[in-house]
Amino acid sequence: MTSDSTTASAADAPDGDATVSNVVLVTVDSLRADAVSPYDSERRSPVIDDLADGGTVFDRAFATGNWTPFSFPSILASEPVFARSGDIGVDESDTLAEVLSEAGVATGGFNAANGFLTDHWGYPDGFDEFEPFVTSVGSSVYSRYLAAHPTVEAWIQLATSPVRRLGSKLRGDSDDRPFLDASRMFDVEDAATAFVDDTDEPFFLWVHYMDTHTPYVPAPRYIREVSDGIVGTHQMLHAHARTSLGLEVGERTLRELRTLYQATVRQVDASVGRLLDSLDAAGVRDDTAVLLAGDHGEEFQEHGHLAHYPKLYDELIHVPLVADVPGLDGGRVDGHVGLDAVPPTVADLLGVEASEKWHGESLLPALRDDAESTESTDSTGSPDSATGSADESAEPTDDPDDPTDDPVVSVTVRGEDVTQQPIPRSLSDGDLLVSARDDDWTYIENVDGDAVELYHRPSDPTQQENLAVDPGERERSVIDRLKPVIDDHAALLRERGAAAEAAAAERDEDDEEVDEDLEARLEALGYK
Repeated sequence: MTSDSTTASAADAPDGDATVSNVVLVTVDSLRADAVSPYDSERRSPVIDDLADGGTVFDRAFATGNWTPFSFPSILASEPVFARSGDIGVDESDTLAEVLSEAGVATGGFNAANGFLTDHWGYPDGFDEFEPFVTSVGSSVYSRYLAAHPTVEAWIQLATSPVRRLGSKLRGDSDDRPFLDASRMFDVEDAATAFVDDTDEPFFLWVHYMDTHTPYVPAPRYIREVSDGIVGTHQMLHAHARTSLGLEVGERTLRELRTLYQATVRQVDASVGRLLDSLDAAGVRDDTAVLLAGDHGEEFQEHGHLAHYPKLYDELIHVPLVADVPGLDGGRVDGHVGLDAVPPTVADLLGVEASEKWHGESLLPALRDDAESTESTDSTGSPDSATGSADESAEPTDDPDDPTDDPVVSVTVRGEDVTQQPIPRSLSDGDLLVSARDDDWTYIENVDGDAVELYHRPSDPTQQENLAVDPGERERSVIDRLKPVIDDHAALLRERGAAAEAAAAERDEDDEEVDEDLEARLEALGYK
């Protein structure tokens, strides 16, 4: 395969030598920034590290929500959740795939069975090839049961591990495959590779991994890679048994969960490496840009829970964003950016005009190192605390053309209980919480209640001391600057939500029911 460009590439390097014909966007569910080595040198993610070494790392990249359906409208449609139709989908949005497809770019999207990224919410729109792999997960009682019961799957992994390891050694293979591909990682790999091989024109390929989402069930070899090598699959059994039974999560269980999580990160990292190998084999790696991001983070009891419940602290909002563009090396960019920058950046790289409806700004200037290249910001060094920021005295910039100037806004909706299920799917499902972040400060407000929070991340990277309780002059000036941003965002969502509800009432019809297979997959992910 060769890549015959039909679009005018915008990613010429400063010397004019390098061009981009294709873009691969890799998104990883529940991937927090300090889980990968570009943000924490103690982590093990060599493939992602290589991407960072040759490209650009955005030290302060933030998701726009704590859940996939709250974050992905920004990643694939450059707009806030609820902003278009009042729900969590992108049905009425100008999606990245639609804009690129209309410009003659081939588009392929492969989602590893996240039920929120399906046709029910409009995500296939604009993709020439799209496969969510949801049906394959819910196609049998057996597979549904195992996906929804990680302890049982862990038992199977444990019981078969010695036999599998022996078989792998006899064959000369490595035991890099889980007993069951519950995350659909290899399905996604195969589909993405076939798309690359079969496409003879400029392309956009989106791949979404689920391995780092609960339940963490990595192949045994990756557990050994990220641990001391003595303990292994039984960690999976012990940790999943305690959490599934609702038992107290002590330090041992928490440590095991962190280890399993890091093992799944390494598993994804290896899969990304194989995806890059397929680009090499197709002869298109040299003119293909690769962007990698987490859609949101993961909590390990920093604020009292596991997984990703409706909160807006850094362990859930600070995510990796790494871009490897042929011929461009932006170094490390320490200005704050939101994931709504992804669509305009991809369009810019492919020489396609961005939609006027998009909220984000292209990061191509930073990729060209028009922005100042900086050393890495300091990080805390373990997945039980969120990454920190840099200089305490840093002030936000005032350059209207700087995409890192405006605060990054993130939202969630919280019911009466933090752990309430199912996940809220409209503004009427609970209180609206909105946060605004600049380089150093996080301001969070429950706009339906009286709760406000303010955190100075350089001095409090895990956001434990709420400075809004007794604000001084400095804190008050920050609140005065960030509160109007939150007020404007909340007003926008309220207006769009009210309009959507009125339109639905006029039609006198309910939302289309989620089909049985999709509900089964959402339940398997813990969204009952």
